[in-house]
Amino acid sequence: MSFLKCVLSGAAVAALALSFSSVALAQAYPSKPVKIVVPYPPGGTNDIVARLLAQKLQEQMGQTFIVENKAGASGNTGADAVAKSDADGYTLILVTTGHSIAPSLHGKLPYDITKDLAPVSTLVSGPMLVLTNPASPLKSMADLIAAAKAKPGEINYGSAGNGSTTHLSAELIATTTGVKFNHIPYKGSAPAMTDVMGGTTDMVMDLMFSSMPHVTAGKLRAIAITSAARAPALPDVPTLAESGLPGLVLSVWNGLMVPANTPKDVVAKLNTAIRKAMSAPDIKERLASQGFTVHTGTPEQFSAELKAEIERWTKAVKASGAKAS
Repeated sequence: MSFLKCVLSGAAVAALALSFSSVALAQAYPSKPVKIVVPYPPGGTNDIVARLLAQKLQEQMGQTFIVENKAGASGNTGADAVAKSDADGYTLILVTTGHSIAPSLHGKLPYDITKDLAPVSTLVSGPMLVLTNPASPLKSMADLIAAAKAKPGEINYGSAGNGSTTHLSAELIATTTGVKFNHIPYKGSAPAMTDVMGGTTDMVMDLMFSSMPHVTAGKLRAIAITSAARAPALPDVPTLAESGLPGLVLSVWNGLMVPANTPKDVVAKLNTAIRKAMSAPDIKERLASQGFTVHTGTPEQFSAELKAEIERWTKAVKASGAKAS
């Protein structure tokens, strides 16, 4: 046998062995506890979703799924740690809209979300509400845009902080309509909403999940919802498209990723289990009651959506001039 044939034969054997090894790993997976890292403090929406999912996966796959909160640097500390973990499917990271904003907002990160992490599946998505004070003359998006055009830079809006989704979403509305708002960053959504309720700030955007109690209590007025369709819980609140901003749909989302180079068979097994778990009626009902929709898909779909989100928020960051504080 010639040297070239020997080399080719050896390569074929190695490739076949690797293929069998990957299949065997997927068949045995999971053979030990799996960790889902939530890069935010306990108790928030992302933490709730992760714990609901972990319980279902544990029931389905017969192995323990542990949720570990690893907060810091707006979710980037946990993401970086997982990106540097073993690519064996036993460490996952819950990523959010904020992770698609981070590359343009921070400039340089210790990890690359598109190269160092691999998508498994999206999980849920949910809309935001555009909110004003019930006593405010700004009773619709038309009122808000007209006021901003009449008084450029004088209509104040609060956000959860510089570079947050609520900040950049308001800036996307501003650039879409050609107006200029005055941004007031707060340390979180709660104080921003408090000042709108108190009448010292004109407008705020926030998750339907966290702002609904104030809307139903009559402390805030929802003048628009950022989803493609009206929400059953708020049937009288028009979408942005219905309010004169066609094509503008803004949502917050989360999903699961693993370290890059995790065997595709393991990713596929996780994807199948996650989609089955998230389709359970009790999970769908629990999330729907909080304004969220189950939104799962293939790794390829998640990859395409993540790319689109990064492009969308890169434009918003550039338009706003926002930088990480």
